[in-house]
Amino acid sequence: MRSKTQSPINIKLILLCFFLFSLFLLIIWSNFTSSHPISSPIPETHLQPNDQEPSSSCPSLPLNPTCTKISPSLANALVHYATTNITPQQTLKEISVTLRVLEKKSPCNFLVFGLGRDSLMWTSLNHGGRTLFLEEDKSWIEQIKEKIPSLESYHVSYDTKVHQADVLMETGQAEDCRVVSDPRFSKCQLSLKGFPSDVYDIEWDLIMVDAPTGYHDEAPGRMTAIYTAGLMARNRENGETDVFVHDVDRAVEDKFSKAFLCEGYLTEQEGRIRHFTIPSHRTRLGRPFCP
Repeated sequence: MRSKTQSPINIKLILLCFFLFSLFLLIIWSNFTSSHPISSPIPETHLQPNDQEPSSSCPSLPLNPTCTKISPSLANALVHYATTNITPQQTLKEISVTLRVLEKKSPCNFLVFGLGRDSLMWTSLNHGGRTLFLEEDKSWIEQIKEKIPSLESYHVSYDTKVHQADVLMETGQAEDCRVVSDPRFSKCQLSLKGFPSDVYDIEWDLIMVDAPTGYHDEAPGRMTAIYTAGLMARNRENGETDVFVHDVDRAVEDKFSKAFLCEGYLTEQEGRIRHFTIPSHRTRLGRPFCP
């Protein structure tokens, strides 16, 4: 009787022990595989001749969550423009002309004639590069810097007036104004020579002329700024410079951009902004001032 009554119990006990042992092994195996994942073969990718493997200081975002944060300049721009109702100097379509170039070239060196309400935007769009603003109004610089201290700007002076534009246009036709050189050493009266040396020593990839003031006869006007931007572009060691001129609906900006940035270098016009792509003149001797 005893053997008959104990046999089912022994079988159940054996099965229970086997089940618990199997469960134990399953747990051990699960923990092992989670901490040592089985690697599967990764297919090799081949880059085309013109492709470049993207470089990043954050090779694995999940392992470095700080790399997922937006840049401080972008964060400041989002807050700034979300809390102001001031309209930028340029329209969306006009801004898009420069944006398309920045998307290809940034981070790069970007020189802007004029410190304005859109300056933080340009700095943010050129994140990782250098964006420098040249401004004629010292009090305006202090006002902007108080709100956005991260912007880099220089105070500069101009000794011209809008009403002198016709005379300066004639001056610009002289042979001295067709010689490509460092603006500091140019013999052309249109060449601006009083900027900080930093401005001349850097090769600028983009230059935007949106200053100085040019909407009345006694304002400095952009005659010399346009000429100097073109001279800087031609004088770079190699490559090309994208130069943008705003307010080309006005006579000075229209005539001087066509004359000294050259219609042959005109790439695009949208609304009141013109985009010129000017190659280095140092890499090919004898290149005419305008094509």
